[in-house]
Amino acid sequence: MKKQLIIVLIALISFEGFSQDLNKFLNKADAFFKTNVANGKVAYSKIHANQDELNSILKIAEGISVVKSDANNYQAFWINAYNLSVIKGIINNYPTNSPLDNAGFFDKTTYSLGGKSITLNDIEHKLLRGNFKDARFHFVLVCGAVGCPPLISKAYLPNTLNAQLEKQTKIALNGTFLRINLKKKRVQASQIMEWYKGDFTMNGETEIDFINKYRTEKLDSNFKLSYFPYDWKVNKQ
Repeated sequence: MKKQLIIVLIALISFEGFSQDLNKFLNKADAFFKTNVANGKVAYSKIHANQDELNSILKIAEGISVVKSDANNYQAFWINAYNLSVIKGIINNYPTNSPLDNAGFFDKTTYSLGGKSITLNDIEHKLLRGNFKDARFHFVLVCGAVGCPPLISKAYLPNTLNAQLEKQTKIALNGTFLRINLKKKRVQASQIMEWYKGDFTMNGETEIDFINKYRTEKLDSNFKLSYFPYDWKVNKQ
């Protein structure tokens, strides 16, 4: 009985430590985004001049442990960790015109996060898309380019995550993510929808079906879909 009580106490202490670390990470990330992001653009010059806060947040992220069964905490942590690491990658190569100007930016450069040494592609494709069938990730993971959905000036939080995912998807699909010609019944979408077509056509849906779930003005099934080129210029202020 005594042994079981000790095990329970250790588990509770570990959980309390995890909770405090995750909350600290999210609070500091939230403050960082509020200070350095406006209208989807990042103050890279300012961050480059003083990198202490970004490095401090990423240092906290090194030791955080999240499990995919706790989906909200897991997703919120890795979405914010991805967006912060993109900023770190650009700062490490600053000044730069595009993340693609830096070899291995997405698939070779590693970051120490959540007890792993991991690339940006691993976070996106293995930890998030690989574990959860949710196309909305494409509207909150920001790759540091103008063609990405806009980076918001706050952190993604576990208790508001679903609402935030919904909001950002609606903003994108009612905004610049699509170019619509009503007269010709044509719609051009960001190349994200071309590259990840399978994510937008799950469960027998078409891409138009997915778009219409989030658009205020619906498109009828006769619309022809094509894609416009991705803008890889860095999303700097």
